[in-house]
Amino acid sequence: QVQLVESGGGLVQAGDSLRLSCAASRRAQGSYAMGWFRQAPGMEREFVAAVNWGGTRTSYADSVKDRFTIFRAPAKDTMFLQIDSLKPEDTGVYYCAAGRSMAIRDFNSWGQGTQVTVSS
Repeated sequence: QVQLVESGGGLVQAGDSLRLSCAASRRAQGSYAMGWFRQAPGMEREFVAAVNWGGTRTSYADSVKDRFTIFRAPAKDTMFLQIDSLKPEDTGVYYCAAGRSMAIRDFNSWGQGTQVTVSS
């Protein structure tokens, strides 16, 4: 498994932009897809976006695809989620994940999460 650490969350206003980062362990072996999930208060964790090892393929939840952009650094061990035009419903804990493919069922490594709070 891959060790993951998220950063970049915070308290923002509606309409603001935010960039979340996820750093994978330098000791991670092999290739792995990475993704973001989020959990709003009282809700189940939901898929947000994913990117393949090479950074050439991405997928998004329908609710975010016009405002969120996922990408990886050239070194592959850092991933980002650019969030534009934030809405109060984007509030939640955002988790970074890694796995052998972009399929949701294959994500088996998780970070501790970073809180994003959007005020109206």
